[in-house]
Amino acid sequence: MRYVLSKIGLFALTLWAAITINFLLPRMMPGSPADAAIARLSRNGPLSPEARAAIEAQLGVPTGNLWDQYLQYLNNILHFDFGVSYTYFPQSVSSLVLGALPWTLVMVGIVTIVAFACGTLLGVLAAWKRGTWLDTLPTVSGTFTSAFPYFWTALLLLFFFGYVTGWFPTTGAYSPTYAGPEMSAAFISDAAQHAILPALTILITSTGGWVLTMRNTMINTLGDDYVMFAEANGLRSRTVALRYAARNALLPNLTSFGLALGGVVGGSLLVESVFNYPGVGYLLYNAVVNQDYPLMQALFLIITVSVLIANFLVDILYGVLDPRTRR
Repeated sequence: MRYVLSKIGLFALTLWAAITINFLLPRMMPGSPADAAIARLSRNGPLSPEARAAIEAQLGVPTGNLWDQYLQYLNNILHFDFGVSYTYFPQSVSSLVLGALPWTLVMVGIVTIVAFACGTLLGVLAAWKRGTWLDTLPTVSGTFTSAFPYFWTALLLLFFFGYVTGWFPTTGAYSPTYAGPEMSAAFISDAAQHAILPALTILITSTGGWVLTMRNTMINTLGDDYVMFAEANGLRSRTVALRYAARNALLPNLTSFGLALGGVVGGSLLVESVFNYPGVGYLLYNAVVNQDYPLMQALFLIITVSVLIANFLVDILYGVLDPRTRR
């Protein structure tokens, strides 16, 4: 119980630090965050002070001293109010994030979990059958595919399976014949077809890393005394591989998985940009290009909080799998 409470306290402290840093960074930059948006609106000539004040009020530029802004910022976070987007004005940042988040969670999240599970199991198999073709094939394939940059793999799949063969859609999350997302079998099928190429890109480039990490860690574990003792006692090979060797070798992979799972909310920026997939990564790309500070600030905060939550859950699971960490 004390182990869990200590992790909760560390999580709360880190969360407060992340929220505070996210508040301070835009205010440490020269000028006002709204200057870029105001500059685009004043191309026909300089704005009067009254017009500038009106635009700042519409954009929700914070006023008052730093402490008052900080308290208002904390209150807005509690109400999930991040202001108005400069790029998609007058849409609120909250509505944009809520619209993009499901696409990223479903596509990138599921693919990340599948890649981790497949890569870990292949790594266990490669380590247990080391020196055979069952070791060589996943190891060489994993080394080859993990060296591919995300955007390069995305462009290859887009060219061959999108433009050359025409098997899959090349852009967006659903066909333009639909006005928006809807709960129907036809729409779900159409959305699944649009997600295949982005999902395949992430799966190809990330699975190899899990294979190599798990294989190398488990090979070291196989030389430990307790594994050899289990084999000497005549336990079945599958039992020794999974319950003894793989369970302890899984711990370093699990830590990396927590970071990867937390980063799911950020989406795969390059992949989503190549396919114009309307997830959080694509939204972040547009926010950076257009200097949309309220949208960037909200997305950075959500990504940071997601990583912290994922790491907290992994720490708890780590304590369950390895009781020594609770001491």
